Amino acid sequence: MPGPEFSPRPRRIRRGAALSLVFASVLATAAATNALPRDKNAPQLSARPAAATVDRDDVARAAAEAMADGKSGTEAAEDVVSRSGDRWGAVYDKSEYEEFEQALDGEYTGVGLWARRARDGRVEVARVQPGGPAAKAGIEAGDRLRTIDGFPVDKRPVTEVVALLRGGDRTRVTLGLERDGRAWTEKLMRTRLTTEAVTVRQLANGAVMIKVASFTKGSGVRVQDAVRDAPAGTGVLLDLRGNAGGLVAEAVTAASAFLDGGLVATYDIRGEQRALYAPPGGDTDRPVVALVDGGTMSAAELVTGALQDRGRAVTVGTRTFGKGSVQMPSRLPDGSVAELTVGHYRTPAGHSVDGRGITPDLAASEGAEERAQTVLSGLGGGS
Repeated sequence: MPGPEFSPRPRRIRRGAALSLVFASVLATAAATNALPRDKNAPQLSARPAAATVDRDDVARAAAEAMADGKSGTEAAEDVVSRSGDRWGAVYDKSEYEEFEQALDGEYTGVGLWARRARDGRVEVARVQPGGPAAKAGIEAGDRLRTIDGFPVDKRPVTEVVALLRGGDRTRVTLGLERDGRAWTEKLMRTRLTTEAVTVRQLANGAVMIKVASFTKGSGVRVQDAVRDAPAGTGVLLDLRGNAGGLVAEAVTAASAFLDGGLVATYDIRGEQRALYAPPGGDTDRPVVALVDGGTMSAAELVTGALQDRGRAVTVGTRTFGKGSVQMPSRLPDGSVAELTVGHYRTPAGHSVDGRGITPDLAASEGAEERAQTVLSGLGGGS
């Protein structure tokens, strides 16, 4: 399940598919803001990758030549990235990249709903943000999303649907919806919203459920605080379903809540290996079950792989998305930003995630949350 409509409006489908996977470039912004935890003796990440699918200099040259001819440097850069075959490469104009960074701060402009592909192939509302325009209009999870501004969405990738919801500079959007055979339209005003990345609730069996919707700034510490505040002797159900990723530094902090130091993941840049470590002091006694699904991506897969490989959590759900590639940002002559693939990360046991995903210990689709609670009780994490 993709995140809410954080992503900028695409100029073309190729670009939209990349941009609307909002946190797909999991390591890029962290590297750009020096948020990547690293060994103090490790070299800095290079801004000019030698192993990129497309060379940064080629992209910059195309942008500069287009600008010299009075054309759009951003669009020229997009063409180069699109032809390169870099699945996760993307080009943001200056304002779009600012929006992207604000999304990582936990803010976005939209109507406050999440979309997903239902089992019958239709697009439906997965979740509605309390207090947002969609919630105020009475839209509910499970409602079918038929059209956006008159355009049918059933045959579009969900990533494009998310991009259409985001809508660029337009302030209004008209949604065609259906519920229990009744079709209607809602005209909504997009507004500035703040995401609630981490929510905590106590389950009936006494265990604590920590839902991490995305790894925005501060989410890692909130996970640590939730684990620390959980009643003694209770287990934790860590819900990473639909988490499209975010800042890798926040993912490492979240994983460290359950680890007493040690390896979280490795990744390669220019063919050289780097490592991400958790600081010591995490809770290693409390039983943990991690819930995952096909919408668990990127930084969320990093956490899943670390807890699974190190025997710290039982994973329940369906295979994760499989986004384990590393992107890094590069500023272009016109102020736009190209993010190009430069490497891949692996779990502590050396398993590649990209294109494969993570297979949970126990497969469950329908009733996954109930299954997870049963497993947690069996581990002694609930009454």
